[in-house]
Amino acid sequence: MKRVAAALVPLALLAAACGTAPGSGASVSGTPAASSASPAVSGPTAASPEPDTSSGAPSPAGTPSGQGSAAPSSPWVTRTPTAGPSDPPLPTSTRRVAVARDPERPPLVKGVRFAGHAGFDRVVIDLQGAKTGYSVDWVRKLYEDGSGKLVDLKGGAFLQVTLKPANAHTEDGKPTYPRRPVLRPGLPNLVGIARTGDFEGVVTVALALRERAGFRVTEQSEPTRLVIDIAH
Repeated sequence: MKRVAAALVPLALLAAACGTAPGSGASVSGTPAASSASPAVSGPTAASPEPDTSSGAPSPAGTPSGQGSAAPSSPWVTRTPTAGPSDPPLPTSTRRVAVARDPERPPLVKGVRFAGHAGFDRVVIDLQGAKTGYSVDWVRKLYEDGSGKLVDLKGGAFLQVTLKPANAHTEDGKPTYPRRPVLRPGLPNLVGIARTGDFEGVVTVALALRERAGFRVTEQSEPTRLVIDIAH
């Protein structure tokens, strides 16, 4: 699966690599590939984004304008990355990954970021609050939770990320991660990202790919993030 990414595209950047396994006390099914060698994500500040060059992450050519310095929610401009000596191994597993948790207070989903890396595309879901349960699995079609409407997102394969319990709105109903816009990353494998559900304590995010490929799921804290790497 060799492809050439666009030389300059409006993307959201994840500046560093991540690699811790799900936290203790969680019930886990599925086998995320090479989790012990996964990179660590550390979000740059809004004032001066500084990517971790040891991970092979692309250098931002723009400045984020998201809420808070640790979890920007607006797109960044990123450049096509090149492989570095400390790059993590490529994800290879295509098996479903699931973690069960029941935090006292469901976290808020604040947004989604993405970036191209040498050999894989990365998606980061930013959360406010405790780590929560999740699953990442293949689906044949995408439907909006609640309405059941078919989601118009083109791709050759689809990964669905389900966060439970979680909300994408505040207690007074203000969205923290709106359904629109649909993101069009234009990366070698990742071509679309859409929030497909925020219903009864469950938030779903759809990832449209050019083709089925290995993926890896890792978690990070302070702030809480769920990271999905997809091979290309």
